[in-house]
Amino acid sequence: MAVVKKRLGDLLVENGVIAEEQLQEALQEQRKTKRRLGDLLISQGYITEQQLIEVLEFQLGIPHVSLFKYQIDPALTQIIPESMAKRYQVLPFMKEGGKLMVAMADPLDYFAIEDLRMTTGFRIEPAISTRDELQRAIARHYGLRDSMSQMMVELPTQEEIEETEITDEGSPIVRLVNQMIQQAIHLKASDIHVDPAENHVTIRYRIDGLLRTERVIPKQMQGFITARLKIMSKLNIAERRLPQDGRMKLQFDLRMVDIRVSVLPTIHGEKLVLRLLDLSTGVKAIDQLGFSDRDLQAFQSIIENPYGMILITGPTGSGKTTTLYSALNHLNEESSNIITVEDPVEYQIEGINQVHVNPSIGLTFAAGLRSILRQDPNIVMVGEIRDNETAEIAIRASLTGHLVLSTLHTNDAVSTITRLRDMEIEPYLIASSLVGVIAQRLVRRICPECKKAVAPTEQESIVLHNHGLDVDVLYRGKGCGNCNQTGYRGRMAIHEIVVVNERLRESITRGASIQELRQEAYAQGMVSLMNDGMSKVALGYTTLQEVLRETVSH
Repeated sequence: MAVVKKRLGDLLVENGVIAEEQLQEALQEQRKTKRRLGDLLISQGYITEQQLIEVLEFQLGIPHVSLFKYQIDPALTQIIPESMAKRYQVLPFMKEGGKLMVAMADPLDYFAIEDLRMTTGFRIEPAISTRDELQRAIARHYGLRDSMSQMMVELPTQEEIEETEITDEGSPIVRLVNQMIQQAIHLKASDIHVDPAENHVTIRYRIDGLLRTERVIPKQMQGFITARLKIMSKLNIAERRLPQDGRMKLQFDLRMVDIRVSVLPTIHGEKLVLRLLDLSTGVKAIDQLGFSDRDLQAFQSIIENPYGMILITGPTGSGKTTTLYSALNHLNEESSNIITVEDPVEYQIEGINQVHVNPSIGLTFAAGLRSILRQDPNIVMVGEIRDNETAEIAIRASLTGHLVLSTLHTNDAVSTITRLRDMEIEPYLIASSLVGVIAQRLVRRICPECKKAVAPTEQESIVLHNHGLDVDVLYRGKGCGNCNQTGYRGRMAIHEIVVVNERLRESITRGASIQELRQEAYAQGMVSLMNDGMSKVALGYTTLQEVLRETVSH
């Protein structure tokens, strides 16, 4: 197929997808940033990736390929070097005689096509694929392959290992670990698990809340990978008997990623878990947290109280910190002195004073909170209430004119009140200080690329009807390259908000049971986690299975 030499910008203007002024603005930005025009237009919100694909497919006849449908021969990835595949965002997926079919994020990049032709000696036939799918496919098909083969050839014994082997950027061990982290970032994983077994080591990624095995590597690589990760996170490389915690900050593809590393000795060696935090995503505005209109209004009214205590509850990994940071960002004004005490500080927000706890030197949440109160704060954020001492200081602070925000581990919003009672906080203090509780869970979003309408099953109809919803159509993702065949891509929160009003205060003061408190909360209009989830199922954001998975035991 001959490629028609036409510029992307002109093509989009001709087809009425963007205006001439938008093109000129993007071209001006392109001259400054040197980014690809298509990427700029997508990031500025002028076009979607799907619109770009449709224009190229229908106007120029460039085929759109879904890479997950192809069994890509490993020999093909030997034709185009990994560095070139990543630089141009390309992947060879088929070969016919002297013709090499290549999936590209930008099939109008004639310089890339010519460079590929000169390098490979093949006639290049471009096809278009989404950037996300390409990044995943490149990571999967190139991934850790070259470094692993090289490591197996050059592998020294554990006794022979030299410091240069795990510090020199060109060594196969260093490249292997870098690629493992880079692949996790491309796949939008939140955690990497390095799990030692008796005869092998398993690398697993947690993606959208679920763990999945990425690859199994030989046992003899374990010591080198562990040593490299310990050096990167400034841990004691010689200590193998005690747990250790460290941290590192890396930059990949212009994205700054903060990584917390936890090392735990097991019978088969040290297990490592890396928690990845993409700092480039920034803090979300409160209207991007997935609240329903009613809950958004309630949340905003709670956090705009001049004083009192606000608690966000849920299990580990339910997005509590994200919600806390969004609330702080919303309240961040020149006239307010905001101080936080956290373990650890995740996002740094300009204009907010953030303190990192360090129990080894006596700087606990309680000690940090005591000191903060001498710093004339208006708003205080405590990362987590873990004990009676922290709870008491937080409550006293909220009663003396401070707005205190914190998190707690409870199953739902109402049981937060009984948890505080269990921590030996007097009911009258809870009633006087608490202004609101937000419970939340994260559910997986249906992948927008492969989302399709389906008729609800009889069982789904019954469940939804029991929650006051009668729908004729539900949505599911059928699975595609963008979502790694799962049908889900990304996550969203479901919420339950209790606004503490006068009647609820009276119930708390007299020590009402959890059933009575729950009844009172429902009477004032609280929507449960499950009901909020069901509403989002009816709106086509997620599936009933996801909501039940997160809420059915609560």
